Amino acid sequence: MAFKRPKIALIGGGQIGGVLAQLSALRELGDVALFDIVEDMPQGKTLDIAEASRVDGFDVELKGTNTYEGIKGADIIIVTAGLPRKPGMSRDDLLTTNANIIKSVAEGIKEYAPDSYVIVISNPLDAMVTLMQKYTGFPANRVMGQAGVLDSSRFSSFIAWELGVSVKDVNAMVLGGHGDTMVPLVRYANVNGCPVMEQLVKKYGDEAKAKEVMDAMVERTKKAGGEVVGLLKTGSAFYSPASSAIAMAESIIKDQKRVLPTCAYLEGQYGVDGYYVGVPVVLGANGVERIIEVDLDEEEQKAMDVSVNAVKNLVADMGKLGF
Repeated sequence: MAFKRPKIALIGGGQIGGVLAQLSALRELGDVALFDIVEDMPQGKTLDIAEASRVDGFDVELKGTNTYEGIKGADIIIVTAGLPRKPGMSRDDLLTTNANIIKSVAEGIKEYAPDSYVIVISNPLDAMVTLMQKYTGFPANRVMGQAGVLDSSRFSSFIAWELGVSVKDVNAMVLGGHGDTMVPLVRYANVNGCPVMEQLVKKYGDEAKAKEVMDAMVERTKKAGGEVVGLLKTGSAFYSPASSAIAMAESIIKDQKRVLPTCAYLEGQYGVDGYYVGVPVVLGANGVERIIEVDLDEEEQKAMDVSVNAVKNLVADMGKLGF
């Protein structure tokens, strides 16, 4: 009996795409096809990674391609295609440019990988996931966005550094849209079940100081992407977004049923109907298999509503632009 390895197609061969290809190979998640419109670039990147296969000990096939035919039959597709905002470019300019790119990508995916599961990383995320689902016509459980895994990892990292504990034992989650209105759930953040706020109060001996420290970590989480951009000066984060998307892909490929914050299509959950918003979901062989509803208090719900409204405004702006 012949066994077929899963095929992972990566749309966009930039910094994130290259790391995605390497991580897919290192974890032996499946054969990799890296697509980019820049001639020879994805071929060069995949050849470079493949030539380390003996050193790193992986047996998967890596190929670069400049045509959508190269992603034919892919099981999982991760989309990073799109441009960051440049000086002088308005929000509408960015929306228009990336919406056109995502529309083209969606059409290629629909033609050559009609049974695939799609994870979108491209920004502005909530809008781009919405477009991807619209133009592929795929069921909503097969189209999702990566943001919450990354935002939650950042939040968890800041907590671990503050408390001097292993980040492996920190559980912290971020909901809502991917932007300044994201909602880090402070009340649920814990270190192996021990509430983070309790630990901060014990560390500082003062509730006001503990709240001040937590507020600073929440704000840093919301601005974390910009912090990296400011330091790099010529680019944006790529290691952490790639790792976050791979965690989602691995959960689907291996049917791990991990509970991960995901930009998923809501149909009444959290009081939202018909929009993609970041919420905890069960990711398994059927993609978004279940949306988990967390009880929010009045303050958390208010923050969630603000974040959802930001997503709605973004989608409305796309509609005005003809998408």
